[in-house]
Amino acid sequence: MDNTQKLNPIDREKLRREDEKLKKDVAEVDASLKTMEDFSSPEKLYEELVRSVKKYHPSTDLSMIEKAYRVASDAHKDQKRKSGEPYIIHPLCVGIILADLELDKESIAAGLLHDVVEDTVLTKEQVAELFGDEVALIVDGVTKLGQLSYSADKVEEQAENLRKMFLAMAKDIRVIMVKLADRLHNMRTLQYMRPEKQLEKARETIDIYSPIAQRLGLAKIKNELDDLSLKYLEPEAYYDLVHQINQKKSEREAFVEEIVEEVRVQIEDAGIEAQIYGRAKHFFSIYKKMVNQHKTLDQIYDLFAVRIIVETVKDCYAALGVIHEMYTPVPGRFKDYIAMPKPNMYQSLHTTLIGPNGTPFEIQIRTFEMHRVAEYGIAAHWKYKEASDGKTPGPEQEEEKLNWLRQILEWQQDLSDNREFMSLLKSDLNLFNENVYVFSPAGDVKTLPAGSCTIDFAYSVHSAVGNRMVGARVNGKLVPIETELHNGDRVEIITSQNSKGPSRDWLKVVKSTQAKNRINKWFREEKKEDNILRGKELLTSYAHSKGRTISDLLKPAYIEKVMHKYGFQDWDSVLAAIGHGGLKEGQVMNKLVECMERDRKMQMTDQDVLDSAAANAQSQDKAGVNDPEVLKHKGGITVRGIHDVAVRFSKCCSPIPGDEIVGFVTRGRGITIHRTDCINIMNLPEAERSRLIEAEWAPEQDKGESYSVSIVLYANNRTGLLVDISKIFTERDIDVSAMNVRTSKQGTATIDMTFHVRSTNELRDLTEKLRQIPNVLDVERQKG
Repeated sequence: MDNTQKLNPIDREKLRREDEKLKKDVAEVDASLKTMEDFSSPEKLYEELVRSVKKYHPSTDLSMIEKAYRVASDAHKDQKRKSGEPYIIHPLCVGIILADLELDKESIAAGLLHDVVEDTVLTKEQVAELFGDEVALIVDGVTKLGQLSYSADKVEEQAENLRKMFLAMAKDIRVIMVKLADRLHNMRTLQYMRPEKQLEKARETIDIYSPIAQRLGLAKIKNELDDLSLKYLEPEAYYDLVHQINQKKSEREAFVEEIVEEVRVQIEDAGIEAQIYGRAKHFFSIYKKMVNQHKTLDQIYDLFAVRIIVETVKDCYAALGVIHEMYTPVPGRFKDYIAMPKPNMYQSLHTTLIGPNGTPFEIQIRTFEMHRVAEYGIAAHWKYKEASDGKTPGPEQEEEKLNWLRQILEWQQDLSDNREFMSLLKSDLNLFNENVYVFSPAGDVKTLPAGSCTIDFAYSVHSAVGNRMVGARVNGKLVPIETELHNGDRVEIITSQNSKGPSRDWLKVVKSTQAKNRINKWFREEKKEDNILRGKELLTSYAHSKGRTISDLLKPAYIEKVMHKYGFQDWDSVLAAIGHGGLKEGQVMNKLVECMERDRKMQMTDQDVLDSAAANAQSQDKAGVNDPEVLKHKGGITVRGIHDVAVRFSKCCSPIPGDEIVGFVTRGRGITIHRTDCINIMNLPEAERSRLIEAEWAPEQDKGESYSVSIVLYANNRTGLLVDISKIFTERDIDVSAMNVRTSKQGTATIDMTFHVRSTNELRDLTEKLRQIPNVLDVERQKG
């Protein structure tokens, strides 16, 4: 029975109203995340694009954009999106996002055409002929990025894909800007994708694309990508946050309006021209603070902020003086990003104050130009020059923003190990928000990750300074080189020509990716010969301990596989990586052994297996045999019409006797047995379904053999719940091999369990007993 039916009519009506209010709150937020109106007509969307471009474009000649729209519309004319809309709506929305960033017409044309090379008959050469090499280069770059697959589990593939992305960005930074616009619109329409695809895209967005948008200063893009990702990755937390924020929305709005009006009066009285308005903090930022700082919503200072935009830097500091006279500043909550900009060139004054009723709030003060850079990042520098000098458009002041990209490209040349490259890249992206600002003796500002020490500072000056470092002074005093630096410290590095170079212990204390990379590079280059010898010794010794002969394993074909797997160009580099600890000898040995055993087995190919199955089936049909010949395999499985093929159980769905099963022909590994309701089998592409083959449990299977199975148990958490669950397993003499328990804020416990049973009957009896435990809501078997 529905739980709501147990309530009295008054409580039931109250619950219904609360549910309706929550749905309304969620709908409002979902609408706010979609900053652009839904259009059913491509022509109306195109009109919106033209209006957006004309707001900032100095020329009335938009023929290139119109031509791009017509070409793209014709190329995509028979295609539909998963939502059922004409496909051309997607490129048009990408174009509008780029126009909102006020990008040049080449970028917008490329945005309209970004899918034509990949999804239609048009070629890169035809695009170049119609629109020029510049547009063709951007379209080609975006097309290649679109072909990259993201997998958090496949480090080598992921690293290689990201290397290609950064190389494309280096050729023309507009490639990644079009790609970000493409990703933003795809995230806005993610509800039409399968749930597993939604999770994959959201994870890729928050791990890779959102940090890149932040690195390039594209706050508008970054904030929306974050909020949309949170909506799919943590839906429960997202909607709970939406509900909490909307509960006191009217009170907060009234408070902000009051502050804005008070500030406006005082700023005008001081003779400062300014725009003043309130701004709500985006959801992901609030969520991250609540999680990282273990705070409730009421403890977050800057749920909203008042923003003051003025003409000059002098006015910024004058306005700050007025504000600090009006309200009491919170100690330690003032940040001057004008004097010390963030690495993405963000500039602003941030100060947290206590309001009239004791409520803390934040004020941000910046110039109009700073505001433009804060919102549009590197896109703010793509100005049209044709109105003044007739030259082609291009970036004017993005040099400092691209320093990060150049550093990434430098790593690509230095790091042949894909795992190390991925580790450095993710570390660099994750550390971006937390910075410390220190000074050189000459007064130059260096921006380092929070927690950095004097070694990080030395390598930020130059790799030669770090390699020859023997000591340091902070604020004029000699300090240990591992001393942590703080904002405003003045640092002097002491070097010596007699220095023996960095120590491996430095890698344990440095925080900056740059320092780690340069220390590792020194060890690779200075001691490469020693590392090669040490790597060879470690590999030989490990092979001997496993009873293997190293000469049997070091065949050219096997070596080639290892080099490809770990991204090295030659065998010496693999040995050197083992020698300096970048790669474990066990990893390399396992790959070599895997190659050798695969070589020895000489298994049948997929096509041979399928041909054999078909031939056997045909011969039996001709002979008039009612029961086709079956072959029994380990585990009590029979596969129809196949001889001498290895059979193994899939780990994704863990079939057990009694389940309906099916075989899947795998490349070079025989047949894998899956449950027919396995998610992987149900979502199998049509092209792969020819590799499915009939399979069933043999009637005479070994009744004593047990099989691994996984379940998920949902319950209202209470003391003694796990004891009651364990008791049922103990009574049946069932050993639990793995268990994972997590509890939501609402007190719902989710318990993942893996154990061994002999049949579906035993599993059914067990789950029925588990369901009878007090507070247990449901028990499900994992489907893959």
